[in-house]
Amino acid sequence: MKWTTQEMDMYLSSKEYVDTAIIPLIPINWSKDVKGTVSMGEFTSILVDEIERQFKGRLFQMAPFTYLTEEGEESKITRLKAWDNHFFENGFKHVIYITSDASWKKSEKELPDMLVWIPSLSLESMDNTYAKEIISQQMKQILPLITSKWQEDPIER
Repeated sequence: MKWTTQEMDMYLSSKEYVDTAIIPLIPINWSKDVKGTVSMGEFTSILVDEIERQFKGRLFQMAPFTYLTEEGEESKITRLKAWDNHFFENGFKHVIYITSDASWKKSEKELPDMLVWIPSLSLESMDNTYAKEIISQQMKQILPLITSKWQEDPIER
C-alpha cells in the first residue's frame, strides 16, 4: 500500500495484516551534482515502488524521508528516529529504510531498524527492457533481506 488516500482506505480496513513500514530515504542537493542526486532518489523510488508491489498487503510505503545532503548526520538520524518511533508507536513492528545514498552506511548502526542500501544506477539512457531487467536483478537481492527481517522477532523499544 502506498501513501495515497485511496490506498489509505485499504490500509485502514486491513491494518492488522500490515506490520511493516518502508521508508525511501531521498537526498536533495541543488548546489552540486544535482543530476546525480536526483538519479539516486529516482532509482530508490523505483525500487520502493516495486517492493511495495511485491509485498502489497504486508507493508506500507511511506512518504519519502527527504534531507539535504549537507544536513548534519546527527540531525538526519534524530529526525529519522522520530519517524521510526512514530510508526512503531502506531502499530508497525518493522521499519525498513531504502536508499541509494551511501552516506547512510556510516550511520547504519545508529538506526533503530533495517537499512537497505542499493547503489544507484542511472536508468535514464537505458533501453526500457534492460532497465526492467536491472530492477528485477536488484529485487532478487532485496526481497530475501526483507523476508528474513520478518523471520526475526520485532525490535523491542
